Amino acid sequence: MTNRALVGALEAAVPGGVFAHIFDRTSMASDASHYALIPEVVVRPKHAGHVGQLFRVSHEMNIALTFRSGGTSLSGQGVSSGLLVDVRRHFKEIEVLNDGARIRLQPGSTVKQANLALMKYGHKLGPDPASEIACTIGGVVANNSSGMACGTKFNTYATLDSMIFVLPSGTVVDTRRPDADDELRSKEPELYEGLAGLQKRIHATSESVEKIRQMYAIKNTMGYSLNSFVDYKRPVDILQHLIVGSEGTLAFIAEVTFNTVPLLQKQATGLLIFETLEAATDSLLALKESRANVIELLDASSLRVAQREHMADSVLVHHTFVDHAALLVEYQAASVAELESLMESGQRTFAKLPIAPTVLTQELKTRNELWKARKGLYAAVAGNRPSGTTAILEDIAVPSWALHETTKELAELLRKHKYFDSVIFGHAKDGNLHFLLNERFDIPEMLERYRNFTEEMVTLVLSNNGSLKAEHGTGRIMAPYVRRQFGDELYEVMVEIKRLCDPRNVLNPGVLINSDPEIYVQDLKTSPTIDVEVDRCVECGYCEPVCPSRDLTLTPRQRIVIRRAISEAESAGDDALVKDLSGRFDYDVVQTCAADSMCAVNCPVHIDTGALVKRLRAEEHGAIANKIGAITASNWAPITSLVGKTLSLAQKLPATLITPLNKVARNVMGADAVPLWNKFLPGGGVRREAIINPAADVIFFPSCLNTMFASSDEGLGAQGAFLSLCKRAGIAVAVPENISELCCGTPWISKGLTAGYETMGKRTASALAKLAVDQKLPVVCDSTSCTYGLNELKMTGTADLKFEDALEYVATHVLPKLKIFKKLESITLHPTCSGMQLGLNEAMAKIASAVADTVVTPENWACCGYAGDRGMLHPELTASATKFESQEVRANKTSKYASSNRPCEIAMSNATGETYVHLLEVLEEVTR
Repeated sequence: MTNRALVGALEAAVPGGVFAHIFDRTSMASDASHYALIPEVVVRPKHAGHVGQLFRVSHEMNIALTFRSGGTSLSGQGVSSGLLVDVRRHFKEIEVLNDGARIRLQPGSTVKQANLALMKYGHKLGPDPASEIACTIGGVVANNSSGMACGTKFNTYATLDSMIFVLPSGTVVDTRRPDADDELRSKEPELYEGLAGLQKRIHATSESVEKIRQMYAIKNTMGYSLNSFVDYKRPVDILQHLIVGSEGTLAFIAEVTFNTVPLLQKQATGLLIFETLEAATDSLLALKESRANVIELLDASSLRVAQREHMADSVLVHHTFVDHAALLVEYQAASVAELESLMESGQRTFAKLPIAPTVLTQELKTRNELWKARKGLYAAVAGNRPSGTTAILEDIAVPSWALHETTKELAELLRKHKYFDSVIFGHAKDGNLHFLLNERFDIPEMLERYRNFTEEMVTLVLSNNGSLKAEHGTGRIMAPYVRRQFGDELYEVMVEIKRLCDPRNVLNPGVLINSDPEIYVQDLKTSPTIDVEVDRCVECGYCEPVCPSRDLTLTPRQRIVIRRAISEAESAGDDALVKDLSGRFDYDVVQTCAADSMCAVNCPVHIDTGALVKRLRAEEHGAIANKIGAITASNWAPITSLVGKTLSLAQKLPATLITPLNKVARNVMGADAVPLWNKFLPGGGVRREAIINPAADVIFFPSCLNTMFASSDEGLGAQGAFLSLCKRAGIAVAVPENISELCCGTPWISKGLTAGYETMGKRTASALAKLAVDQKLPVVCDSTSCTYGLNELKMTGTADLKFEDALEYVATHVLPKLKIFKKLESITLHPTCSGMQLGLNEAMAKIASAVADTVVTPENWACCGYAGDRGMLHPELTASATKFESQEVRANKTSKYASSNRPCEIAMSNATGETYVHLLEVLEEVTR
């Protein structure tokens, strides 16, 4: 039971931002690491003032406080049994400075968002972590993130310009100010003098200085950033660089300014295969001297996995890998001429290496295929792990001279402890290795195996002058080994740093500094078998930034965490916990999921949580619901017509009449059955009519959305625009004879109405197969979600059909035959989630560029969450999903606004106050 006095104090400090229910706390118990702790309370502050109040409550109530944002940390530094302070929903400000040379960021913004803001200036952040789509700036600074290309030269520590941070005492320090050092001395004299004293202590012994220089010559995120005492003189500069990599144990990072690096968009890539690991590592110096930007190592096990999963088949398919190794090499430049010079240097170097002839390629498809062999390893191993096991991604670093022996000995160690499915890969240029383990922590013998392996791995790395954590942070997993890594003297310096900054030990206690030798095997996460759709989930959090419900209820990761928690509670016989977690399950997990499958796009192991939700919805339906679904499918033409007429009638009636009737209907029949009417809903559309044309060039499948929803401003709509454009281009069109009775099936499958889906699927497949296959023509649909639905239609007779979206068809076959008469000044696009998954963004951009001089796709683009009728049933979902994109759109006016799906157009029109239409309507207008 949560302490009521604590909750009351927190609610007074952060009104509306306190979440004490076990459901909320459990949903935040896991991050990307293999640890799990249920927090006492989850708090979501909106500004730094709230954080100061949280420090006060933490002191008064003597409760620990841990900051959390992206939840992508891998070492256990982002979980807590105390107060978990979630800064992901707020603290998102981004400001580009000095034409991109610098950027000011708040901790809740992601690396990807920062890089999108910098792209137009030709710059990017220095740190380039693989988790850039999800990891936030707060975590990047707290973990001293680096990545594949940045090394130690451009990591977080090296590119930091300034910082605003809040100490546990409540003192706010802004290092941008010229008097920041004096202010720190005035406000925090003990801390200031303590840091100055530690600097003298370190410099008093050459052994300490030399040890620090040695440790930070390679990637190292073990302990605090002691190199700040060597690199800087002023205590305020030392302190802000100590906070880098401090894992939330010293201060709250309220804002940070980075110096950026040039964006090198010209790239050439090659995969070099060596007979032995030694030959590969011996080639590193020559490749570095050739100015290769990226050099990634794949051991023999990695190559066998890549080959098994058909990654980079053009290079790997004919090899038999025994003791081999490979280096993925990439050269990057700002210009074509510079890249050509680098490629010449690279090819001369390759010619001297003991490898088969290897050619560098600039071709994007081939480059992506080669990179898949490296980036796809995690997914291949973690995704294929046995159900019930937990994936652990470890990382170490050693000096270049020790890379061969370390890799070889590490592979032997993995085999010794029977981790046969493990692979070793990493950033060879930096001597940084990653390796993946799959372990069952609920079996004592397996836990003991993990203990023994860890102890031997630590000894191995330290014997080679390596770092036990190169990139992922000390966390809980390596906290017991910080003393062994640095020695007694420097470890005591770290203990004193913690005492000076956080004398009450309220900030993330137990992380980074911990005397308990068993901390790394406590609070381990288990992964019970639950559902085939999501059992592979490693809870990395990559899915979260693209989830429409992320700021309303739950993310895909959290839906899975709750599902697993219920399963564990059921197994333990904890009926009370099952009841508490199940009480909000329907709304938070099932009903507010848009089921748009964008999570699968970001997921490294390709999990579609939407597929799970669709099945859960199907399981909720009884025989009566499925019967009704089948009846609607059998009578689709009159039903779509009725919906359209009802919407048209609603347009003519006063809101004072419709609103109370609609409210009563939702109360009686349920919010998940009756849509919420609002004044932004359009009237009914036009009836779909067949076009019989034996000489047709294309089969057109107009969406039934055209019948239910009219276009904005009495326009032609997508259906009318496509037909008009084809006529203008001299392209003959045929429409199936019974088109008014056909549908892609999405309305049924999204609700889990399997009987209706099968009924409609068979009818649609049969009609299209006969018409399209007989004439060998593509089937083109004018609504991207429906195109996606048609592609998903797995019914007999659809195998030979080619479904194509109207955007793609028009961009390829129609646009070249049209003449633009009145080009627009600008246009704002809202790409759809289904369009993203179908790869339609290029076609959309091509059409948009033809109709307008300036094309704007919002940096804060996200799925609108309308999901057919989900936005009408739960408008709060769409309101939350579109919040940041709509703010950006309203602040940057353009001539027109377009999308490619009628529900998305309705959603964005509602959210922004601007009129969104189908992009084809805009094209039709400017080519009249």
